[in-house]
Amino acid sequence: MTTTTTPNLASEPTSALSLSRTTATAARVLRQLRHDPRTIAMMILIPCVMLFLLRYVFDGSPRTFDSIGASLLGIFPLITMFLVTSIATLRERTSGTLERLLAMPLGKGDLIAGYALAFGVLAIIQSALATGLAVWFLGLDVIGSPWLLLLVALLDALLGTALGLFVSAFAASEFQAVQFMPAVIFPQLLLCGLFTPRDNMHPVLETISDVLPMSYAVDGMNEVLRHTDMTATFVRDALIVAGCALLVLGLGAATLRRRTP
Repeated sequence: MTTTTTPNLASEPTSALSLSRTTATAARVLRQLRHDPRTIAMMILIPCVMLFLLRYVFDGSPRTFDSIGASLLGIFPLITMFLVTSIATLRERTSGTLERLLAMPLGKGDLIAGYALAFGVLAIIQSALATGLAVWFLGLDVIGSPWLLLLVALLDALLGTALGLFVSAFAASEFQAVQFMPAVIFPQLLLCGLFTPRDNMHPVLETISDVLPMSYAVDGMNEVLRHTDMTATFVRDALIVAGCALLVLGLGAATLRRRTP
């Protein structure tokens, strides 16, 4: 007698990325965020509020705002998206939502790409508002194209999203997710060249800063401040930030796992 074995789709998730599964995941995440207006307000408005405050902190020294405003235009979205993404993803882990999704024929790549796509939509809105506010309302003096500023701000926000997705795999609570911020974000903030040029740092710290993605985000913003046209250095910096975001998303997919057997 021949026994036919039926494959268990729940235990064999599809490995290849699927556009339909990715967009379905993104749509689900956006529907959930729609019912959380405080989170949406934090993601979209906080960078704008911080830039507004910064402009008038340096009200008597507008050149200071010009020198650091562009850098912070990329840093604020990165920090905001990191916090919101890590906490929101962890909620889905602890509530069992991700557990149920991983029991379906849904690839890990589809899940991570879906989350990245959903938060990426909000990152576009956030970056566009922050860039428009800084350039056209707060008077940020930019020699290059504001569209290049927007590009780097968007890449920074996507990098923050990727980092948030990645670290959520190692946190057991929302408090632990927030604790990752000093370890992941603060060193990059100190070494990115915002406070002093990186070549003025101790050689060891300068070497460390050379491998941190936020350093290239700040460098890219500074290129827009100083040059009227897109430079090769700007292209290099933008590609490095984008590459780091994709790398971290890949690591996030690799660390995505079920919590129960």
